Amino acid sequence: MLPPEFKERVLLMVQRLSRLARYGEYSNEYEKVAYFIDWVVSLPWNKRSEDVLDLDYAKKVLDKNHYGLEQIKERILEYIAVLKLQSQKEPNLPAGKAGRQSRAPILCFIGLVGIGKTTIASSIAQAMGRKFARIPFGGLADPLDLRGQSKFQPDAEPGLIVKALRRVGTKNPVILLDEIDRIVNEARGSIMGVLIELLDPEQNMAFRDHFIDYPFDLSEVLFIATANNTTNISVAVMDRLEAIQMPSYSDEEKIMIAKEYLLPKVLQEAGLNKDIIKIDNDVWSKIVRPLGYDAGVRTLERTIDGICRKIAKMIVEGKERNFHLTTENIKDFLPTW
Repeated sequence: MLPPEFKERVLLMVQRLSRLARYGEYSNEYEKVAYFIDWVVSLPWNKRSEDVLDLDYAKKVLDKNHYGLEQIKERILEYIAVLKLQSQKEPNLPAGKAGRQSRAPILCFIGLVGIGKTTIASSIAQAMGRKFARIPFGGLADPLDLRGQSKFQPDAEPGLIVKALRRVGTKNPVILLDEIDRIVNEARGSIMGVLIELLDPEQNMAFRDHFIDYPFDLSEVLFIATANNTTNISVAVMDRLEAIQMPSYSDEEKIMIAKEYLLPKVLQEAGLNKDIIKIDNDVWSKIVRPLGYDAGVRTLERTIDGICRKIAKMIVEGKERNFHLTTENIKDFLPTW
């Protein structure tokens, strides 16, 4: 439902359009107004998803999807606990509106590539029962991509924030601002200015997209940012972020992640039964480092995926039905380039 004041403005546009229609000069104007109205009525002005405020459930989801990362998991559990206490104190108010203390933190995960910064954000949304949207910042070169263009401009479009809200259909989603340190140099200053307004709790309660041209309350959105480092992020933006360093994984941790998380996932995606493959313990060190050291697990997942693809091909060709990977034959399954 549109805010009453904004609804009146939209109705005036429709009335003006009906007057133009009497003279048969409304075709171009009609397209613009229809496009605008389609956007504003599709936004979740008052629609929100109900938070899952169960600490045990949230911990179970986070532990299932991610190994380690105790500091991050603890921070999310603290936030859920605050929401739960606030909702008990003021049961008739939405959790995000229960008071200043319950305002969503602006988390920023900082670390090397491939260590799970993006996937932990989607797990946080799952743990809280919220919708999830990702906005990539890599190569972003125009602040209007975030804030939108005036509806009076030709081919005007809303900004990425408004598009994300329409896509998820709720006003309290988890929105991932991915790789905010990879903005184009020439546009860094202006985009950082938009980020300051977007991430400041005192300002994002009335975020104004140029296309919509009416304040939208973003205070219930849980923003999560990621970055490889903070060098290219302005001090003013960092001041509004709660920076959390994402650790690199040791070989022992990556072996545990591979056994407990990656291998079962990749086997399922490949349509393979987990009983058809046996991997000796001393083989895992070669799987973890087929071509050298990598701080994250993305390369590790690709390596395991490659092993499973080779196994799938051999099964389809009728060569074998069960596979035992040892130090002697593992080289047949690992990449050589």
